[in-house]
Amino acid sequence: MMRYAFFPGCVLEAAAKEAYQATVKVAAALGIELVELEGWTCCGGSHLQDVSETTALAVNARNLVLAEQLGLPLLTVCNTCTLMLRQAKAKLDNGQKEKINGFLAQAGLEYKGTTDVTHLLWALIRDYGVEKLKTKVKRPLKNLKVAGYYGCHILRPPTVMNFEDHANPKSLETLIRALGATPVDFAAKLQCCGFHAVFTAEKDVMKITGTTNQSAALAGADCIVTPCPLCQMQLDMYQPEGRQAVGGDREMPVLHLAQLIGLALGLAPTELGLSRHIADTGTLVAKI
Repeated sequence: MMRYAFFPGCVLEAAAKEAYQATVKVAAALGIELVELEGWTCCGGSHLQDVSETTALAVNARNLVLAEQLGLPLLTVCNTCTLMLRQAKAKLDNGQKEKINGFLAQAGLEYKGTTDVTHLLWALIRDYGVEKLKTKVKRPLKNLKVAGYYGCHILRPPTVMNFEDHANPKSLETLIRALGATPVDFAAKLQCCGFHAVFTAEKDVMKITGTTNQSAALAGADCIVTPCPLCQMQLDMYQPEGRQAVGGDREMPVLHLAQLIGLALGLAPTELGLSRHIADTGTLVAKI
């Protein structure tokens, strides 16, 4: 059985409980054991380092140490968490370890650099394997056209994330095909969702939200799927405002990757938290 130290992150624990629910259900269905870190701390969401880089490093070094203590690779289902943890690891492994260990020592901890940080998307492609995933599909999504939305943090900066070509990624499309659905290419798939600027540039972000959803609709997609709960929240929760900002008229279901996989594995929509969405998912489910 594949085992990972699981870092859910604060969004899954609160606003995106459906993504947490779906992740746990999908992992169990695939025979993947997720060992949730005990006492994990918010990664800082790409903002903490702007206030104090040292604090951001110490916080994420502690999270990495918790995974090291389990002797397991660290898995997340959030683009931003993956970026923050990998970015911290890169800095710690390149000259910052001794300094940060000075702070960790106050809590009786020491960062050694023995764990890796991965994302569910990457783990399924690289560790689990697409062919094995295909054998687990009980309800092929053959009637669905799915727009894969990467967002930015799972791809950039490429020197830190470095899983695939950041300008021409293929992993989401590969998984969409494995689930029996048809991937739909659309213009906005690599652009930022705007989540981290929603409070400082709300009008601009609503235009981004509306444009992204409209781009998928114009490409003929039945839904958008993203590996990031922040992107999923932004494109779903603010969808009405986004449509108004750009004059759009079509509702677009937006699923977290774990939810789409769960549907293909035969899990019920209620098990995947689809009822928590703003954009209606009933029509989408009816097509399966």
